[in-house]
Amino acid sequence: MRGATHAKWTACAAVVVLAATACGGGGDSGGSGADGIVSSSWGDPQNPLEPANTNEVQGGKVLDMIFRGLKRYDPKTGEAKDMLAEKIDTTDSTNFTVKIKDGWTFSNGEKVTSKSFVDAWNYGAHLKNNQKNAYFFGYIEGYDKVHPESGTPTAETMSGLKVVDPLTFTVKLNQKFSTFPETLGYAAFAPLPESFFKDHAAWLSKPVGNGPYSVDAYTKGSQMQLKKWADYKGDDKAQNGGVTLKVYTDNNTAYTDLTAGNLDLVDDVPASQLKNVKNDLGDRYINTPAGIIQTLGIPFYDQGWQGENGAKVRKGLSMAINRQQITDTIFQKTRTPAKDWTSPVLGAEGGYKDTLCGDACTFNPAEAKKLVAEGGGIPGGQLKVSYNADTGSHKEWVDAVCNSINNALDNDKACVGNPVGTFADFRNQIGQHKMPGPFRTGWQMDYPLIQNFLQPLYYTNASSNDGQFSNPQFDKLVDQANAEPDTKKAVELFQQAEEVVRDQMAAIPLWYQNGSAGYSSRVSNVSLNPFSVPVYNEIKVS
Repeated sequence: MRGATHAKWTACAAVVVLAATACGGGGDSGGSGADGIVSSSWGDPQNPLEPANTNEVQGGKVLDMIFRGLKRYDPKTGEAKDMLAEKIDTTDSTNFTVKIKDGWTFSNGEKVTSKSFVDAWNYGAHLKNNQKNAYFFGYIEGYDKVHPESGTPTAETMSGLKVVDPLTFTVKLNQKFSTFPETLGYAAFAPLPESFFKDHAAWLSKPVGNGPYSVDAYTKGSQMQLKKWADYKGDDKAQNGGVTLKVYTDNNTAYTDLTAGNLDLVDDVPASQLKNVKNDLGDRYINTPAGIIQTLGIPFYDQGWQGENGAKVRKGLSMAINRQQITDTIFQKTRTPAKDWTSPVLGAEGGYKDTLCGDACTFNPAEAKKLVAEGGGIPGGQLKVSYNADTGSHKEWVDAVCNSINNALDNDKACVGNPVGTFADFRNQIGQHKMPGPFRTGWQMDYPLIQNFLQPLYYTNASSNDGQFSNPQFDKLVDQANAEPDTKKAVELFQQAEEVVRDQMAAIPLWYQNGSAGYSSRVSNVSLNPFSVPVYNEIKVS
């Protein structure tokens, strides 16, 4: 999931002058009241809230509230724990038997059965449905028939999925994938009710899931209201009456509403407010490590960035960035300079290695200038770093990155920021491969495995490989790692694949991002999970 793509944008239906409030603010939204409703800052999702079509964080927040899958990632540790799964068995890491718990229903009363999962996965995988996360089903046998690389599908469903009985189904993979069960907490693998298929338009206008909340109403550009589902089956029931997600154009405005008492929760404290946040909020400010890395994506579809010379230029640009200075001054230590392409939250056993990037991530202006010159200079003569301009944070650090590069190259016009109006426009341009140069990318892990920091981003034609990087050796090592049943050996293979990413500088790592949030005095028990998403169901209203 493209984490750290925290978009806060809005399109007000009418302009009303209110003192120090935004479209999302206002007297009636002040947080909570007797109804126990939590108000939180948000941004409109890029796509409709189909589980297999949501790969950015704003939509992911909603899916995390209205769906529960076979696994759920522990909000404190990130460990994949059984949720709807009674058990998942395999003897060969290729054939899996899934038994689901009895008694679960969707919020419309439909029973959750094995068919709910099989139908949802087949829908998510099929080419005709154009789901952004279709790639996640790529290891299931028959995926190539429903989602061929070219041409039209020759099957409607994947041969690797079979319903055995209402509470049992089997999964056959097209190769060994020892950690497959640990991926099944990701939203793309959520079950879907029959109503999703019978009246798709109605479902999209008001999604129905099986999680602790149900969608009450949604007005794009304004807010989404979710209410506690009283009949929810799980043991992680909502501790509040509901959540109102308010759309903001600017997270500075959201922060102002928070401090003015018009909002309960901001889950992305803007960089410009970090120097004030301790004084403003005291112990109601959260700053905690998260599975997020920020990088500069590279448009490999532009020939100027390809080949050995392109790799030299990319490495030189990486060495021209003074990460420590930027994280200290702009981000007030809520970011840590990146030393690899994963996240420290994985730990050494999980694959994090703070020596992997080495010199390529070390500030060295002289060597940077030399490498860029040896590579033939910046493609096109000027580095245009694209970012979405609808939040208060990105311009500052992009300008700082460019200043660092310009100073290192002794050219005050070598690097400039290229703002794109909204997050939606920015993502659309990226998806259409229209970036004029490197672009802001942020990755929030879908599940706490090193595989998730590498394969979706750098594997050939992967779902989030926005720059179209492709390397046969990388792909081969990832395939070998996925097939390796021994966890330690699998991690070592993934690290070898990551070394290919380093040698090719497939993306320029910038920094690891902490989760940051602030909340009002009306709420308590507020925390962020390892994905930097608020644990909404645990928030209590006073």
